[in-house]
Amino acid sequence: MNFLKKFIILVFMGMTFIIILSLIMVGGQSSGNGLSEFIVKSKNIIFKNSSENSAKIKIYMTKEKKIKEMDLDEYVLGVVAGEMPAEFPEEALKAQAVAARTFGAAHMEAYGGKKYKSNTGADVCDTVECQVFQSKEDRMKAWPKEKAEEYWNKMEQAVKATSGQVLSYKGKLVMEPYYFAVSGGKTENSEDVFKNGEGYLKSVESPGEESAKKYKTSIKLTYENFVDRVNSYYPNSGLSAANLTAQVNIGDRTEGGAVKEIKLGSVTISGTKFRSVMGLNSANFTIYFKDQVYIQCLGYGHRVGMSQWGANAMAEDGKTYVQILSHYYTGISLKKVTSFLR
Repeated sequence: MNFLKKFIILVFMGMTFIIILSLIMVGGQSSGNGLSEFIVKSKNIIFKNSSENSAKIKIYMTKEKKIKEMDLDEYVLGVVAGEMPAEFPEEALKAQAVAARTFGAAHMEAYGGKKYKSNTGADVCDTVECQVFQSKEDRMKAWPKEKAEEYWNKMEQAVKATSGQVLSYKGKLVMEPYYFAVSGGKTENSEDVFKNGEGYLKSVESPGEESAKKYKTSIKLTYENFVDRVNSYYPNSGLSAANLTAQVNIGDRTEGGAVKEIKLGSVTISGTKFRSVMGLNSANFTIYFKDQVYIQCLGYGHRVGMSQWGANAMAEDGKTYVQILSHYYTGISLKKVTSFLR
């Protein structure tokens, strides 16, 4: 009898173990509630996050003159390919991916954004008016054949590694995730360049950009050409080549180094307008009068937000994409774009 009781107990315990193990295996799988699921394998447990449906983005393809709809991350991959050199470290590419994804979401009504100004009905376009977007086919044609696949895979990995991540400031989606090529050493406060100031767009140091081709550039003009160019925009300036040095005066500068105002004879204009008149790379310029007029610039672009070459320098120095983004966008945090769905 004792033997029979022991046998029954052992059988019961074995069956109980099998039932409990089965419940664990089934219960661990997703029940559609968005929670993490796990799959039990022989050697390990793999955690897998359930995917959330994100809104599609509509891009106006300029050459084709039609709207193309795609997943947001597919769009981001094309923007990273079009906006940042493939030679940059992956952490810099990741930072670019997050900034590009934020820009896309900020122009989608599904996330509380506004479409770019056009009559196309698209959320964004594929040119510098929004963000440059390039298809895999077009981008790979421009790369060396022996490097093309490697470069594309590198960018694809950067987008996948940051999938769904966007910039958030004080719990809201960042609507102005500005970025540009080269700062020349320091970025600008947004209010010094654009109409509105944003708390996350503050002037910060941006070292290590000196290797960029457009870190420092210059142009030269004859005194007569300088006067003609200004007078074509401001005919009442009263500038004359004979008395030019006394008629041109640079006023105050911004915290980031850009010229706030410049006096040209009887008119005073902003540094950004002068940049446009002269076709300069940035508003951080200095003017020298010698045998000709020499204008030297630091940086390339509006210099607000993230410097791409600065991101490259930080990544080369071992910084992560989160550190890069936190440096250039003051007070931000990263959130999933789906948390902003309306």
